[in-house]
Amino acid sequence: MKTYIMALDAGTTSNRCILFDHEGTICSIAQKEFTQYFPKPGWVEQDADEIWSTLLGVAVEAMSKIGATAENIAAIGITNQRETAIVWDRKTGMPVCKAIVWQCRRTAGYCDELSAMETPSYMRGTSSDSDGTESLPSLVDVIRGKTGLVLDAYFSATKIRWILEHVEGAREKAEAGELLFGTVETWIIWKLTKGRIHVTDYSNASRTMLFNIHTLQWDEDILRLLDIPRCMLPRVADSSGIYGMTDASYFGGEIPIAGAAGDQQAALFGQACFGRGEVKNTYGTGGFLLMNTGNTPVKSKSGLVTTIAWSIKGRVTYALEGSIFVSGAAIQWLRDEMRLIDSAPDTEWIAERVPDSNGCYVVPAFTGLGAPYWDPYARGCIVGLTRGVNKYHIVRATLESLAYQTNDVLRAMEKDAGIRLAGLKVDGGASANNFLMQYQADVIGQNVCRPQCIETTAMGAAYLAGLAVGYWEGTEDIHANAKIGRVFTPQMPAEEIARRLKGWDKAVRYSFGWAKEE
Repeated sequence: MKTYIMALDAGTTSNRCILFDHEGTICSIAQKEFTQYFPKPGWVEQDADEIWSTLLGVAVEAMSKIGATAENIAAIGITNQRETAIVWDRKTGMPVCKAIVWQCRRTAGYCDELSAMETPSYMRGTSSDSDGTESLPSLVDVIRGKTGLVLDAYFSATKIRWILEHVEGAREKAEAGELLFGTVETWIIWKLTKGRIHVTDYSNASRTMLFNIHTLQWDEDILRLLDIPRCMLPRVADSSGIYGMTDASYFGGEIPIAGAAGDQQAALFGQACFGRGEVKNTYGTGGFLLMNTGNTPVKSKSGLVTTIAWSIKGRVTYALEGSIFVSGAAIQWLRDEMRLIDSAPDTEWIAERVPDSNGCYVVPAFTGLGAPYWDPYARGCIVGLTRGVNKYHIVRATLESLAYQTNDVLRAMEKDAGIRLAGLKVDGGASANNFLMQYQADVIGQNVCRPQCIETTAMGAAYLAGLAVGYWEGTEDIHANAKIGRVFTPQMPAEEIARRLKGWDKAVRYSFGWAKEE
């Protein structure tokens, strides 16, 4: 009997189900977009019930396309948009409000307030300054020391607090133990098991800004600071391991749910970046670079975050991460708002019609800037416009901005980890753009390797689940499945790249602080 691993990929704008065989080949795929809500400037929401119903729908569709039954599915792995916060009623299963998406900036002001606060006495320690004197660490430093994350609205913690403060009756119910919190994979597992399992994995827990990545526990000090009841939070488990069984009513039989990881960590695993210093970039809605740093967390001094990549059999692997808020979304902007292209693939042809951007730079800071700048008040801009700039130049400049942002993060990674980049593995939708990948190789001065299958996020979730049930024996099997589709090598002179990067640095500075009130 032919068996498959089911990967449920709960993305930011769409949900997918992919069935993989033992060779890592895609045997069936189904995808469906779901609704995004923008109730106020900078706010982004989703309907958690629509996330669930859409994901269940594509799972059933993918199985039906090849006539698969529950008996044909060896295990389910889940990967998800991270940091998005969902709070629901433990008894009814109803969300108390719409999910607050990772892109949402509604709590930026509160994060500013926290940044300005004096560190509470229960969180204080001392640190030595360069002159040997003792000083109290800032609250920002304390939170970063515990979680590896910068204090930013991007992460789940302040979103949870916002829900408790602004949804009528939510705080009272939460304190009474009636509400549950979860990132998207927790919500999906809870729904698949009809409320029997409330769990998250280490990689997703590490993105909440509530999880201590050193003690591997929910941090009581931060929970106290934000006034978030501990009883809301899920159990934290390995990224590869059997969490429970799906309810038989969904697929005609029980299927083990055996793996979960945040989408970017799953992509790192799917790219077989198992060695220290290996780096991948996923060009999705945002751009996300992760470097495997082994079993030791590396503290960043360059605007990156320290995160948990995955945990297998109790062994935690850490990573450095740089998050670019807008990557593929910039191409959507060209299509949907600017109407400069009809479809995303058009950008490759258009960009190649001109030799350069004619001095034009696009900084797509539509929702602020992530690593290494972390400016929530930055906004998008187009600079260097002259009478000779046309739509071809603007389209090209938009693609080039993705390569420039990636380079910014890679240089920060090299500095923090003390490791010289030896190449970049790429995946995600925009990695199919040959112009962008070639320009990326030129900008970083290193080879860019694109796999045959760019669905590495889903593949990583499948591998984590398959390892847990013995579908794959170990990482050697995963390495054997890895197939390179194309390698892009640097071609542009280093002097020319240096000149263009100087212009990019100047353009980025013009985007800083645009939305901050004087």
